[in-house]
Amino acid sequence: MTTLVTGGAGYIGSHVARLLQDRGERVVIVDERSPRSGERAALAFHELDLLAPGADQELGSIIRDEGVDAIIHFAARKRVDESVARPGWYYQQNVGGLTALLGALHGTEVRRVVFSSSAAVYGDVDGGQVAEDAPTRPVNPYGRTKLIGEWMLADTANVEPIAAASLRYFNVAGAGWPDLGDPESLNLVTIVLDRIRRGLPPVVYGDDYDTPDGSAIRDYVHVLDLAQAHVAALDHLVGRTGHRVFNVGTGVGTSVIEVLDMISEVTGIAFEPEIASRRAGDPAAVVARVERITEELGWRAQHDLRDIIASAWEAHRFSR
Repeated sequence: MTTLVTGGAGYIGSHVARLLQDRGERVVIVDERSPRSGERAALAFHELDLLAPGADQELGSIIRDEGVDAIIHFAARKRVDESVARPGWYYQQNVGGLTALLGALHGTEVRRVVFSSSAAVYGDVDGGQVAEDAPTRPVNPYGRTKLIGEWMLADTANVEPIAAASLRYFNVAGAGWPDLGDPESLNLVTIVLDRIRRGLPPVVYGDDYDTPDGSAIRDYVHVLDLAQAHVAALDHLVGRTGHRVFNVGTGVGTSVIEVLDMISEVTGIAFEPEIASRRAGDPAAVVARVERITEELGWRAQHDLRDIIASAWEAHRFSR
């Protein structure tokens, strides 16, 4: 079996590529940037911008020449603030990239596609646990591009001989290996680690929510568990048709203050957070319902918050 991983040089994609290789599968990466140095020798790599003219045709040639029969699609932009500032560009990048990918599938041997979606498709929620059948009302362009991607994939699965799954991630953090840590400070854990390294206080946006300690509650999932979910989804799609969506989280809520306390405990660095006003649109609590992915894929998160923080801290020191 040969799996194509678009965006496979990125944070999550590199974890999935390594897991697939570790179980003896052939991996082909298509990305705008080269894989990290430790991965290059073991991968078939093609540098390609999915927005380039003729990218769908070039990608189709890669799929046929490499004998690809399954695809995991990560290649996309993922910053909410950036999507608000540049909405047109975000639609071009995320929807346009997936359009090129789906255009390349026709006439190939690809029968399974796993799509990197997001819990951002739910938008503002009333709080508590969110199941896959909850209303999808994204509140920013990033979330809308992911929901459109799910629609596109579902429509394609109706006319092409493929089975597809969209994985809606909650809050991803940690590192499966020290050399595969998140290179960007875009989530709470990496932002806090970066700030305390520079001697700056972490910022808590809102301490007056209706939660036990007043800070917002989220579902934090280890990136290695998330990578395992992609592999489980890929296996699940064998011999199937249609499109299915799955939440990927732990089902356990953790507050911002609890995350900061664990970071201080793991790193041994004491700090006093700065309290700022709530950010517009941030709900008090968002936690995944995970019964569907557990029952249908047999997947369950194996790592807790301490594992996430310890691995992120090890990767943070490894990269410095």
